[in-house]
Amino acid sequence: MDLRHLRYFTAVAEERHFGRAAQRLGIAQPPLSRQIQDLESELGFSLFDRSRRRVELTPAGAVFLAHVRRVFDALELAVHEARRASVGETGRLVVGYLSSLAYSGITELVRTFRGELPAVELALREMPPQEQIEALKDGRIDVGFVRAPLHDARLASECVRREPLLVALPADHPLAARKRIPLELLSREPFVVFPRQRGSAFFDLVMGLCRAAGFSPRIAQEALHLDILSLVAAGFGVSILPESIKNVGRKGLALRPIVGAPSTDLLVAWRADDASPTLRQFLSFVRRVGVSVNRGKPRAARSAPGEPGEGERGRRARGAAAAEPGAEE
Repeated sequence: MDLRHLRYFTAVAEERHFGRAAQRLGIAQPPLSRQIQDLESELGFSLFDRSRRRVELTPAGAVFLAHVRRVFDALELAVHEARRASVGETGRLVVGYLSSLAYSGITELVRTFRGELPAVELALREMPPQEQIEALKDGRIDVGFVRAPLHDARLASECVRREPLLVALPADHPLAARKRIPLELLSREPFVVFPRQRGSAFFDLVMGLCRAAGFSPRIAQEALHLDILSLVAAGFGVSILPESIKNVGRKGLALRPIVGAPSTDLLVAWRADDASPTLRQFLSFVRRVGVSVNRGKPRAARSAPGEPGEGERGRRARGAAAAEPGAEE
């Protein structure tokens, strides 16, 4: 038995006439009659009562027709769902993100994506950058948001946001009176930093900026991203953080731009050999809407001066072309 037999049977059952069914199917009547006889022989019972002028279903044929229709409905649904899966409109993605993105973009991004592709299941995992990198490589997450640079041949990445860096100071610090702060003025200040073992990219960026300004920071405390803000506000030291930190709204802080406007790049990263259509849909969406620094509905991504356009950004995939990491963790 094959689908052809079932299609022939359905046509005869619906037309109640072999001639009309044959015309509908685009075949001659004798081959159609033989196919129905072959089907009845294979089943071991009659599907049609041919004793009358009008072809009628037998009781067994009526039951068989109801089930055959369900088979074709299920087949149509299977083709539809498979087609959607082939273009990434269904499926599941596990997305890693930095803790500070909860205040600057991930919520809005996910909400908008789910509005466009509700059949794709997104599972979110808050992770520091180094853990995301390891989770990507061993398959625990499918895509991650980390800080640049990212140099690993097994991973592909693209820049999705560039942010200026800020100096975070206690609100009553003498340098808070300045509109912009040269980094060399921080040479004698204690620093509160994110642990290098949990995110080496941003740590190395901060250290490199300070060395370029003529000093090595004196690290007074190491802390997780949001704890850094509390420690700075409490007077334990100063810190260098990405601009999106403003969205946290912590009291007791002064946030000032840095002279020279150094910046940090946020990357979306994934396994270079991952050919998942669902992943392709997510990456296409992120390229289109961007990851907003400010809260609110994501807008279509635009290239900042000096940044690549969307086409170039879409082609640039191996090991993150962007330069600076962030304080996200």
